[in-house]
Amino acid sequence: MEPGSQDPVVVALSRLVPAGVDSGRLARESGRQLRWVAAGSATPPVVLVSGAGEVGLDWAVVLPSLAERSRVIAYDRAGLGASDPDSRLTLDSQVRDLVALLDDVGPAVLVGHSWGGLLAQLAAFASPDRTLGLVLLDPFHEDSTAEVPLALRVSSNLLLNAIPVLKAIGLFDRIAANMGRTLAERCTDDLEIQALITEAYRASYRTFGQVTTIRAENRLANTCTREVRAARATSAAPDVPMRILTATRGKPVALRQRSGDLANQTAAVFPRGAHVVVPDSGHYIHKDQPAAVVDAVRAVLAQANP
Repeated sequence: MEPGSQDPVVVALSRLVPAGVDSGRLARESGRQLRWVAAGSATPPVVLVSGAGEVGLDWAVVLPSLAERSRVIAYDRAGLGASDPDSRLTLDSQVRDLVALLDDVGPAVLVGHSWGGLLAQLAAFASPDRTLGLVLLDPFHEDSTAEVPLALRVSSNLLLNAIPVLKAIGLFDRIAANMGRTLAERCTDDLEIQALITEAYRASYRTFGQVTTIRAENRLANTCTREVRAARATSAAPDVPMRILTATRGKPVALRQRSGDLANQTAAVFPRGAHVVVPDSGHYIHKDQPAAVVDAVRAVLAQANP
């Protein structure tokens, strides 16, 4: 990694994290680059993998606490935030980008939310020697979509299709600002830092390319079933400490039950896997119940073998 220049995300996180942050860009094929931000210095490192359409800044609530005991790296996937787009976004390209980051930072504990939880698993299958542990937050599972109510699937598809229009009329920018403001309020009571985080979040979704990637990633999640099943069937889970945290708030009963069953199945694949239901949390566990996430990561770090 090479040192990166200051940007709104670095400015905001440098104020939020007492010891400050550093940043840089990881070179990939065809000259494109991935932007990363890191805090802390202790080993082994922790790599944070965001949900579909989300950016490294989405980890801001837990970043300061995690950085107290480890070097923590959050990155923007291709086409999101400050990372260059990939000319052909695929599941394989996203896994390869994550493995390349692991090659660069060295063996690490992977912490993935939702879609990022699936990517973390696939990276662990592809690069077991670089994976010291896993913490998966309400992870996406390729078999979960069948339990999503039809009305919810239809409304989600309508929203995804409307994203370019919302961006064109300025409504998406307002949505991003509101999301950034909510994130900022969960991070700190300092109004000045809140303003910096809100602006950094808006900057992460400033271009049409960025919002187009949101739609592309979500569509990828809806079409990856066969590819993920093949990867699971041909891969061995590494013998590393692994925790799955799942949420219940806001999920229909059938989806809640199915999510729990799939989490148990996933945990059982790993020799040291465990599934924990986090009370009073929605899908964004790292924002709703950050202490539960920090505790889980620290538990895995304590059991990891560098």
